[in-house]
Amino acid sequence: MAERILDVKNLEINFHTYAGDVKAIRDVSFHLDKGETLAIVGESGSGKSVTTKSLMGLLANNAEVVGGSIMYHDQDILKKSEKEMQNIRGKDIAMIFQDPMTSLDPTMKIGQQIAEPLMKHKKLDKKKAWAQALDILKLVGIVNPEKRINEYPHQFSGGMRQRIVIAIALVCYPEVLIADEPTTALDVTIQAQILDLMKELQSKIETSIIFITHDLGVVAGMADRVAVMYAGKIVEYGTVDEIFYNPQHPYTWGLLNSMPTLSSTLLEAIPGTPPDLLDPPKGDAFAARSAYAMKIDIEKEPPFFKVSDTHYAATWLLHPDAPKVTPPTEIVRRQKLFAEMSTNKSVKA
Repeated sequence: MAERILDVKNLEINFHTYAGDVKAIRDVSFHLDKGETLAIVGESGSGKSVTTKSLMGLLANNAEVVGGSIMYHDQDILKKSEKEMQNIRGKDIAMIFQDPMTSLDPTMKIGQQIAEPLMKHKKLDKKKAWAQALDILKLVGIVNPEKRINEYPHQFSGGMRQRIVIAIALVCYPEVLIADEPTTALDVTIQAQILDLMKELQSKIETSIIFITHDLGVVAGMADRVAVMYAGKIVEYGTVDEIFYNPQHPYTWGLLNSMPTLSSTLLEAIPGTPPDLLDPPKGDAFAARSAYAMKIDIEKEPPFFKVSDTHYAATWLLHPDAPKVTPPTEIVRRQKLFAEMSTNKSVKA
């Protein structure tokens, strides 16, 4: 059985605003095992970044954790002081942020920025820290690293800056790496290179990754498991094949339907907008945007229904008494593929 590194249970986070409390994260639970990649997907504003910033103790001043726990091994991160978190941040749990230019100090040489975590966490002297910084620059594919280690962030392209940010995050060989939309600002070619690099480095240093994205296409080649977030809640989770080929929640259907594929040129946007989390709906938060909503969706929040040992979805459509509905054509195509894949697996077994 895989070693469990992180276990988030019933996490609830509110943001205090002049208009009232925004219930940004509502009863979120998930776990991360050693060496695996968990992708958290959803539209902007669904709560992905807030959830992962709470793992780092980097929430905004107006944010308050009002419930739940974040167990890193056997310690609750939420009970740690800022000083204790400073010892964990960068060493045990590291983060790659969305925009490399805002993550790097424009006044410092990149060698200094990579060496700094080694001097703080590993207590290395400057010479040894710079030597290791040079090694990791080579590892992340910076050409001519001996010269470039003395250059400043503005002297690098966007793709190279993102490699440097990855180098800073990985230089202490953290146990958990959080990647918050690390390829959003990059063009498609560079994006593919960065994703390949992250997978390659993961196998070399045996880190576990939480990968945040709104782009399901990126997830397919990266993740082992996927958690789908909507309006501050996880609405479906399962293995990457289960979410891609046998999705059960109408929101997951909508996300997949709005993704370009070779078999379909028609992209369908999800109608409407997410609910106001100052006053969250009492039923299924996605009901107002769903063509499959029933009366119970408006009145009562659905529990998680079990699809398989690894696959759960919070939708009343999975209740035994729910009417049978036909998902969008693209989803039906995927589910047929999933059935064929499952049949082939059982035949081989």
